[in-house]
Formats: sequence, structure tokens, C-alpha cells
Amino acid sequence: MSYIQFDKEQLVNLEYSLPKELLRSNRAGSYANTTIIYSNTRKYHGLLVTPQPGLDEDNHVLLSSFDETVIQHDAEFNLAIHKFDGEVFNPKGHRYIRNFDTEPIPILTYRVGGVVLTKEVLLVRNDDRIIIKYTLQDAHSPTTLRFKPFLAFRNIHALSKANMDVDDKYEEVQNGIKVRMYTGYTPLIMQFSKKAVYTHVPDWYYNFEYIRERARGYDYLEDLFVPGYFEVGIEKGESIYFSAGLNELKPARLKKLFDDEVKSRIPRNSYKHCLINSAQQFIVQKGDNVHVLAGFSWFGRRGRDTFIALPGLTLTTNNTKTFLNVIDTMISEMHGCLFPNVGHGSKTLYNSVDAPLWFFWALQQYARHTKSTQTVWKEYGKVMKKILEGYKQGTDFNIHVTDNGLLYAGEKGCAVTWMDAFVNKQPLHPRTGLAVEVNALWYNAIMFALECAQNANDKSFINEWKPLADKIPAAFTETFWDKKKKHLADYVQGDYKDWSVRPNMVIATSLEYSPIPEEIRNSVLNVVKSELLTTRGLRTLSPNDVNYHSVYAGNQAQRDRACYQGTAWPWLLGHFAEGYLKIHGKSGIRTISRIYKGLEETLTEHAIGSISELFDGDPPHKPGGSISMAWSVAEILRMDQILNSYMDSNKAKEGK
Repeated sequence: MSYIQFDKEQLVNLEYSLPKELLRSNRAGSYANTTIIYSNTRKYHGLLVTPQPGLDEDNHVLLSSFDETVIQHDAEFNLAIHKFDGEVFNPKGHRYIRNFDTEPIPILTYRVGGVVLTKEVLLVRNDDRIIIKYTLQDAHSPTTLRFKPFLAFRNIHALSKANMDVDDKYEEVQNGIKVRMYTGYTPLIMQFSKKAVYTHVPDWYYNFEYIRERARGYDYLEDLFVPGYFEVGIEKGESIYFSAGLNELKPARLKKLFDDEVKSRIPRNSYKHCLINSAQQFIVQKGDNVHVLAGFSWFGRRGRDTFIALPGLTLTTNNTKTFLNVIDTMISEMHGCLFPNVGHGSKTLYNSVDAPLWFFWALQQYARHTKSTQTVWKEYGKVMKKILEGYKQGTDFNIHVTDNGLLYAGEKGCAVTWMDAFVNKQPLHPRTGLAVEVNALWYNAIMFALECAQNANDKSFINEWKPLADKIPAAFTETFWDKKKKHLADYVQGDYKDWSVRPNMVIATSLEYSPIPEEIRNSVLNVVKSELLTTRGLRTLSPNDVNYHSVYAGNQAQRDRACYQGTAWPWLLGHFAEGYLKIHGKSGIRTISRIYKGLEETLTEHAIGSISELFDGDPPHKPGGSISMAWSVAEILRMDQILNSYMDSNKAKEGK
């Protein structure tokens, strides 16, 4: 029995099945994403979605879906399900579903009369290839399977429309065909493990409806191209393998390749194993460069997210090699003292004041994990100095150090902190000035650099930076703290102080070098726990605020307005847990453990086995945003690690 369970009786219920999504990515940058009943509900869904560097920096949907039909005694039973415009579902193959299992890979079981057919789908780790294994478990008559590929060949953010430019020709390959709908694309090669009869009948199918895009206020109708169909006979007990990839292989290799890939999977047989399995899927290697994808299925690499997520994604499993590869890749793309925030190449944006400060934090986690502060300074000291010096001298986005040692950032029309939503090209929460978490990170960065320099006996650096570090705590407290309100201001600009109760202040409680004393940290955590803490994350605004909006729904503008006005973000829980346990120690273990375990039930709500970007701020806390978010998964893994360290420490004390 699998760890992840679904109600077999409810699988045919579309309201139950369609919100639950399967997701698999690989190190090559490809992914497969659809619902557990293989009915696409998003434009981002597809069985093979791959990078097309010859066209752009984005992923492209090549194979959208793959329909199966069981044929016996000239009777046809189509197992697929598609939603078309006008509330039309056709065919309705979900009525044949009898079971869905997730281990060791997703397996769907269909029953059509006396026919029992299983379908297992696997994305190859280091190759742009999907393999589907069909096994005829039972049949009392000769059985034929017909397969119909639906092709899109378009950017994940676009939709395909019927046109006259499509190349409807094909080439034969061993046990299959090669097709390419448009010039510039890599050809798609479809092959079977045994010889299949291919019939070429190119045609368009119109008005597939993606209900999630419709709900999000985007265009939601698509036309898909079918070049033809395959037919192959199958015997009881026989397995047939189908491959769709960007290069041809020998069909005889398919079974071994499939079996080897299954054996290499981290089993999703526990909560933690699900998180570790998910964590691997955000790591992508392109040549010598290694990146962290921020989330699936529409996010690419984001600098801030990379450094926040990196320790949880790698160090919790002792994967220090990948940690350093990602760090080195990010350094290679720096612009002055700033790291890339979004985009690549000429389209790169560097609009993140905190990404370089999270870089220090990530290195700090690495240093603690490896006990190698001197190594960090030796390898990365020059970069650390460049960032600190660049900030002190002043750089883009009006980033500069004020007279009291605090860090100012922002200018008109910019949002340089993580609350960076825009509506009508204007930032909703610019937070221009002195942002609370930015300045907490600034102090932590300087202090960690001083620690490294001290261990390396770098006296000139110490003499330059220690005087500045020494005056920051008093300036920070004077600027952000209010004894009567008992919490920190979210940001300060001139004489204006924003006293909205937001979670950014929790960062000041979690950092190893905090600019505020324990008494203030405890007060801050009490306010956060009382007003912001939910079972799914920290709310981005207190429910007591008149601007509180907890539901993440509607079109993009409506969602963006709600994004930081009360929705709950799981990634912030890692910092709440760390700050809380620093204050409460043994007595705080139960509280943090309850929060950690409470997130387990979300593994079957959105992307199976992963954690979403955010949740509604109020019960029932519906998931929203990216179905699988790197920093969500990473910080919950790190929360588990922090919990274990406190529990181990407590056991050691009791043992004495």
C-alpha cells in the first residue's frame, strides 16, 4: 500500500480528481505535468514539456496528451478525457478508472468489461523523454490498443491555434515516427517497444478548454494537432512501452531504461521522502551551470528564491556539491554587487536588494553544515567583500547605507523586496526605504563576514567593517521597534513608519546574528504567532488589518492584490520555527512539531508529494499559486532539520 492514498470511489468524480496534479521534472530542464486522471486543466500541462533554446529561454509543450483506446470485437473504448468549450467532456474515459497509485511511479488502472489495463508514466532523469508503460493485466479476447498523440509545439505561456503553417509531414523511425510542427523546433520522436502500425491522418482538434486558466482570467481555449494514430496488439500479461523524446533510441532499450529509472527514484513512502523527492526536481543543469527553478510550472530561475531555497534543497541531504555548483553559477552571472533576480542573458533583471544578503545567509548555512568558515572566506571572501562594499558605496535601485549604518533601497516604480507584485505596471508594495528583513539580513551578512575574516585573520576587513556593525543594533531597534505596539515596523521611509503586522519581521528573530535582543524577539514572535501563524504558513498581513484579504483567486490583478494582503506562505515557517525554538528551546518543540506535521496533509491537495507556493489565509486554506514551490519545500525540510537538532540536543541533555 502506498504512503499517498486516494479514495478509489472518488477517482471518477472530476471535482475530486481534477485539482490533484502529477508533476515530474528532470535535470535536463524538461517536465511532465497534468492531473492524476491525465486530463489537462492548464496551458502549462503536458506529457513532454522541454526547453527549446533555439527559440527562447522558456519551456515548450510538445506532447500535450496521449489518448488510448481499447479495441475488442470491433468495439472501441476511449480511456482519455478532455474538456472542450461549452462544458463538454469528451471522451469520458475517467468512468473506466478503478485505481490510482503513486509508488514507485504513478500508475493508473482501467477496467473495460473484462479488460484490465495499467498505465505507468515516467520522465527520464537526464534526457528529454517521457516513457509510458502499458500492461494488459487481464483480457478474455484479442485486444488492440490505439494511441493518438495530441501535439502543441508552443511556448508554455501561449496557446496553440489551428493554422496553415504547420508541417504535417512525418518521417519513419524504428517502431515509430518523427514529427516537427514548425521550423526551429527540435523534432519529436515517438517510438514503441514493439512494432506498431501507424496511420497518417493529420488533423486539428478544436477548443480544448483549460479550466484553471479560465479561472485565472487568461485565454483558455486551444487547438491541438494530431498527425495520425498508432495501433498495436497486446496479449494478456504483456507490457508495451511508448517513448516520446528529442532523440531516437533503439526500441529494445526501452524496458531496461524504464526499469533502471524506476529503481533510481527516491520512494515517496513517507512525508520526508516526498519532500526530498520533490526537492530534487527544482535542480536543473545546463552545460556547466546548475540552477534552482523557483516553482512549477511557470517560474524559472529567481535569484532571491535560489538562495532562500538552496540550503533546504541540498544541505538537508548533505548534497554540498550541488550547493556549491549553484552558488558558483549565480556568481558567474553577477552584475556589480547584484545577483540576477529573474531572466537570463540580455533579459536578466537584477531588481532584488535582498538576493545578495540571502547569498550570505546561504553561505552561513553551508559553513555551519561543513564547519568550514575559513574555506568559505577563502573561496568566496572576494565576492562577499564586493557586495558589502558595493552596498556601502551605493548601487542600482538607490541601494545605499544611511548615516546610522542601515540599508536603504528602492525608487519610484520599483519593488526590490520579495513582496514584488505589480498591477498596471505599478508595484503594490514598493516598501521603499528601510525594510525590516533587509536590514536584519544586512546586519547578519556583515557579522558573518566579520566572523569569517576573524578566523582568517583578515585584520583590514575587520578594522573597516566592525565599527559599522557595532552601531547597527541600536539604530535598528530605534528605527523599527515600538515598545507599546510590541512588534517591528515593516518598513520606514523618512518620518513614515509602516506598522502593518506582516511576517517580514520574523526574519530578524531567526538569523544567527540578530540586531535585536531576546526580549524583543520574543515579543515579535508572540505577535506573529497570535496574528499571522496558520497551519499552512505565515499570513502576509494580520486579519485585524482593514486591508486584509485572505483569498487568492480571480484574474491576475485580483490575485496579485491578494498575494501579500493575507495569504499564507509556507516558506516563512522555517524562519518562524528557527526563531521560536531559539527562544523557547525544549518547550517550543511541540508547537513547531505540530506545525511541521500539519503540512503533511497538503501533499495530496495540489502537486502530489509537494508543497504549494501559498494558501488562503483563512480555513480551509485552499492552495494557490505555483503547485510546487522550491522555497516552500526547502524551508519545510529545513524546519524538520531544525526540529531534529533541538530534539537530539534535548535527548543528549536528558541522557546526562
